[in-house]
Amino acid sequence: MHYRFITIEGNIGAGKTTLAHLLARHYSARLVLEEFADNPFLPKFYENPAQYAFPLELFFMAERYKQLKELLSRDLFSNLTISDYLFTKCLLFAKVTLSDEEFRLYQKLFDIIQPQLISPDLLVYLHAPVSKLQENIRKRNRSYEQHIPNEYLYQLQETYTQYIRQHNLKTLFIDVSKADFLGNERHLKTVLDALDKEYGEGQHYLTLPD
Repeated sequence: MHYRFITIEGNIGAGKTTLAHLLARHYSARLVLEEFADNPFLPKFYENPAQYAFPLELFFMAERYKQLKELLSRDLFSNLTISDYLFTKCLLFAKVTLSDEEFRLYQKLFDIIQPQLISPDLLVYLHAPVSKLQENIRKRNRSYEQHIPNEYLYQLQETYTQYIRQHNLKTLFIDVSKADFLGNERHLKTVLDALDKEYGEGQHYLTLPD
């Protein structure tokens, strides 16, 4: 294993947490999961985005910072760490959900906090079409997610991919449009084999077997 800190990212419903659990189990790694369920503004946001977007994004940023900062204080590199979110997702979601004025203020706060955190050695980005994301969202059946508009998911997808390419992040893009990491051993093995390789800067692409 060439990496000490791997982050799994992707749109809502892409399967980040499922894959993070499986990889952490395989590598006996420390697992860091986003504590989204503790955000009291999340159900309210989906009902009234304009009113609750700013407190929602502030709460997420504070919680993610606290969680990752605590990791750093416990020697992040003592063993492999796998996270199911990138701290920069704060900024990416805020760019989609906030008004221009709110986003400028939010970015100022983000720019103060972000340099205090360590970036992952490798970003694994799970890419799926919006139809697949909606299918996964329906299956996991969180009540407040059941009416997420397709347009919101499209915007998030575009924001993620633009950011990754503009910043030339070391990223393994995985097409998960037909992924079944729990039911198809070949899919998980393909990812494990890919993680045995050392990648240079930029984007690298992986297609799962049929």
